[in-house]
Amino acid sequence: MRALRTYLVYALLPAELVLAVCLVAGVRIPPAVLTVAEAAFTLLLLANGLAFLRLRRRGLTTREALHVLVPEPALRLIAHELRLMASLGRWVARRPDRGGPDTVAAFPHARDQAALMYGFAFVCVVESVGMSYLLAAWPVVHAVVLVLDVYTVLFVLGLHAASATRPHLLTGDTLRVRQAGHVDVRIPLERIVAVRYESLFTHEKKDGELNLAVGSQTSLTLELGAPVDAPRLLGSPRPVRVVRLHADDARAMHRALREALALTQARTAPSPVPDPPVSA
Repeated sequence: MRALRTYLVYALLPAELVLAVCLVAGVRIPPAVLTVAEAAFTLLLLANGLAFLRLRRRGLTTREALHVLVPEPALRLIAHELRLMASLGRWVARRPDRGGPDTVAAFPHARDQAALMYGFAFVCVVESVGMSYLLAAWPVVHAVVLVLDVYTVLFVLGLHAASATRPHLLTGDTLRVRQAGHVDVRIPLERIVAVRYESLFTHEKKDGELNLAVGSQTSLTLELGAPVDAPRLLGSPRPVRVVRLHADDARAMHRALREALALTQARTAPSPVPDPPVSA
């Protein structure tokens, strides 16, 4: 399995990418090279399919089998792209992801970045029109660049849609902090030792801190008694003890968090020791 994954990542896929770039650029490639590349890619797909079926027969779930066959960074990138496209559908249907029945409150946080993201999308559309005009004499290059430009527009809109449809969620014992399609951190309320309302517009990168700025602004700061893991996009661990985030109604979120922390502290406080009985 490991040899198959190494061959896929470090040998065949880069070679296929080089061949695709050469074809788009108009480089003449010998037919024998193309035949060998297509045969190798077909054999790899067949080998992966057989390996997937073998893992399924051993009792692994589909997710577990994919984790064995596909490197973790690649899976996370694919999941991120799918999450953005799904968020576009939720955004159009106006059906935000508000968690399950245990959700106490949801706090949207995308309002202050809307104008910036729409501006980016508009610039991408203008660039797409300009490139389409400039590359009209090269049909193959024009088609490839058009696909990339359309995907770029969808990607930018997907980033905003993911933030708009994935608000921060508060349950009875957990704060779920989210941003776009790549951040989803669950913070147990018992680990939060302080929550402050403070507007910050500059954030220095420091170890142990997670800054989820929206429009370059954060409005709440959480200090944790014990670190939580906020993995990076490709899955590398990142323990953090300070989390800064933003919400459209930051004061309401601040009040809700303080009330939830008070309830958590009341539940976890030790029961008072009863006085010894008074002898007669």
